Amino acid sequence: MPEEKIIRVYLVDDHEVVRRGVASLLATDPSIDVVGESGSATVALREILALRPDVAILDANLADGTGVDICREMRSVDPNIKGLILTSYDDPDAISSAILAGASGYVLKRIEGNSLISGIKLVAGGHSLIDPTVASRVVEQMELQRRSLDVICELTPQQRKIFFLIAEGMTNRQIAEKLYLAEKTVKNHVTGLLSRLGLQHRTQAALLAVRLHGSEASTPAPVAVPTTAMPGPSLPGLARRVG
Repeated sequence: MPEEKIIRVYLVDDHEVVRRGVASLLATDPSIDVVGESGSATVALREILALRPDVAILDANLADGTGVDICREMRSVDPNIKGLILTSYDDPDAISSAILAGASGYVLKRIEGNSLISGIKLVAGGHSLIDPTVASRVVEQMELQRRSLDVICELTPQQRKIFFLIAEGMTNRQIAEKLYLAEKTVKNHVTGLLSRLGLQHRTQAALLAVRLHGSEASTPAPVAVPTTAMPGPSLPGLARRVG
């Protein structure tokens, strides 16, 4: 029987207690070797490119950068290094950014210990891993964007102009002056647009426009989503993030 390949892992988290907790957990599996760790994005990227681990476990938010940025930079140099984002935040925008940056996985810090070890092995083997909770929120957001895009496609050219001018932060008066309309006419259009899109205020319209523009510009690659988590002890110190 062939000997199991050792998976070389690098840890990035700006909380020392978290790094120690993950390192202690991974030390229980003889097939995983933690070759380095850091709490700084700058130091981590330099060391990752020097050590060339199989998997880099990356915290989403660091004092001097993000795990997504590290993932993008390291994979632009060496696409064989797999990135696994380990974070406290289940933000659909963050997971989309992570996928576009080439991350192979995105899991929450509430993941059970054995599941994280199994996930590292999956990622090292070329598979994808996304926390089911986060994945469902991404799907919901994509469906909302699709429905909103359908509504916008049904608008008249004048209404579409008004929508994107709202997204630029223009007031009703500014839009009226730009389109040579009465301010009251613009106000009525804005009220109708927000209602049709299911929005309560103009800021949401601006955010929606940005998201729709992003979804048209790039489509994230499909990923495999695990539907169940394997049993195992929770990671020490990972249930709650302080600060």
